[in-house]
Amino acid sequence: MAQHTLDLFAQSSAPEPDAPAGTSWTAVRDALDTDGVALTDPLLSAEECAEALSWWDEPARFRSTVVMQRHGFGRGTYRYLADPLPGLVQRLRERLYPPLAGIANDWAPLLKERRFPLAHRDLATECAEAGQYKPTPLLLRYGPGDHATLHQDLYGDIVFPLQAAIMLNQPDRDFTGGESVFVEQRPRSQSRVLVLRPQRGHGLVFPVRHRPVLGAHGYRRHAMRHGTGTVHTGTRTVLGIIFHNAR
Repeated sequence: MAQHTLDLFAQSSAPEPDAPAGTSWTAVRDALDTDGVALTDPLLSAEECAEALSWWDEPARFRSTVVMQRHGFGRGTYRYLADPLPGLVQRLRERLYPPLAGIANDWAPLLKERRFPLAHRDLATECAEAGQYKPTPLLLRYGPGDHATLHQDLYGDIVFPLQAAIMLNQPDRDFTGGESVFVEQRPRSQSRVLVLRPQRGHGLVFPVRHRPVLGAHGYRRHAMRHGTGTVHTGTRTVLGIIFHNAR
């Protein structure tokens, strides 16, 4: 988690066949258009969630660990996975990226921003050429009293505009509290708050920085930040899938 700051789209030009089974990208695109955040169908099975949870106790899998309270980011711990990424994470990056790149490219003319390649390997090459070599997928773990302040995940000059977070624990069984919180800053208006609680294996897709919203004089940028509400009991662990790499 870096740099703490705070009309339906056309059919995506990216194909869907390699995306995780059951994921409706039309529904994801519609939810992003309406609310700025999309809750997905399951992206990981219970067994895959258990596999990802097991990585936490294998230090060699990580390139760095951040204790959030030392930096004013909230309270909790997150760990960035090292190269080579676990196969499960690499597959998620490669399979989620094309439909999300299609959505990002639908947004590009509305935001007057750049388009992105449709294959993740091409984005990774572009990041490397800009000096962004470090992988950004991470595990975030929160215990009782832990939380994350509102932030955006930027990491460098190249920023892919969408990211995903996948719940690895089961709410109300493994933990209580710990809702996913999103704040949308609307120009000349009060901010809007969205609170979501995905089940184990389900994901959230949301903007890294902002999204296009049609206003009276055309499309405007609505900045978005995300965080985590206080965990009351148990342990909450999330797998974050960020598509651009870090310096």
